[in-house]
Amino acid sequence: MSADLKTTAPNGRENVLTSQEEQAKVNEVRRLIGPLPDKSSIYCSDASITRYLIARNWNVKKATKMLKETVKWRAEYKPEEIRWEDIAHEAETGKIYRSNYIDKHGRTVLVMRPSRQNSKSIKGQIKYLVYCMENAILNLPPDQGKMVWLIDFQGFNLSHISVKVTRETAHVLQNHYPERLGLAILYNPPKFFEPFFTMVKPLLEPKTYNKVKFVYSDDLNSKKIMEDLFDSDQLESGFGGNDDTGFDISKYAERMKEDDKKIPSFWTRLNSSSAAPHDAPPLDSIKINSDSDASDNEEKDLSPAHGMDAEIINTDQMVNQGDRNDTADRH
Repeated sequence: MSADLKTTAPNGRENVLTSQEEQAKVNEVRRLIGPLPDKSSIYCSDASITRYLIARNWNVKKATKMLKETVKWRAEYKPEEIRWEDIAHEAETGKIYRSNYIDKHGRTVLVMRPSRQNSKSIKGQIKYLVYCMENAILNLPPDQGKMVWLIDFQGFNLSHISVKVTRETAHVLQNHYPERLGLAILYNPPKFFEPFFTMVKPLLEPKTYNKVKFVYSDDLNSKKIMEDLFDSDQLESGFGGNDDTGFDISKYAERMKEDDKKIPSFWTRLNSSSAAPHDAPPLDSIKINSDSDASDNEEKDLSPAHGMDAEIINTDQMVNQGDRNDTADRH
């Protein structure tokens, strides 16, 4: 845990959380959640609980409610059981894939090319997105808890816009993968995309919205963002780098199949600190709207400042410190 963490109070002053206070909040969330079955217990590590607390500005009741909802979602959706064969058809065009390089901060990079959409099934698209998120997390280094999205808009047109998909995507990512996004780079978005982005802004939480950067290949200032984040020899030529290898579905399929083999051991890696008791209650008995999730009016939300750079740096530091203390679980 970090030595001191900052939140922003309603009066605009910063409240500093010591490591002891932070741990106390983590312990309180764990107490309110209660005993859990094995996989849920592994998921609810200190590092994971810390991410939910940061997402809810260290409000214990709100973080607990959010985490309970994720626990139930994971029990029903079973994201850790999705395998390459289940989503291979969605991946064929390279619309989303984990790159074979990381950024200079050690963060996993997910490349997204919305113009290569090959499916009309919202369910299928979300399932593939969840698979990609789980795979990206599986491949995060022990000292890193976040990832970068590189979104390439080459060939993008109005037919590729779907408010329904955007809404469902935002819901899954914000509610069930909090504090996993370090930065989203929108590379060469067309002019007509800006009004659309303004329209969907209400669907995004301020923290998520503030992590989005627009980058244009003909703008020297925004190009510097890429230079500061990536090694140009590793970065794909589509994003201004020197690597012109391109996406190869056959090679990518082999990479993902190898990664799939790691998943079972990841989710059976119980230890004395995370093991759940054998008499843990079934997930259906976990009440999301229980007494522990009292009205938001009982505890004021500590809203963060909306400065993008400050927000990215502060949350990155907080999560990374938490992750370093719980490398056994990257979820």
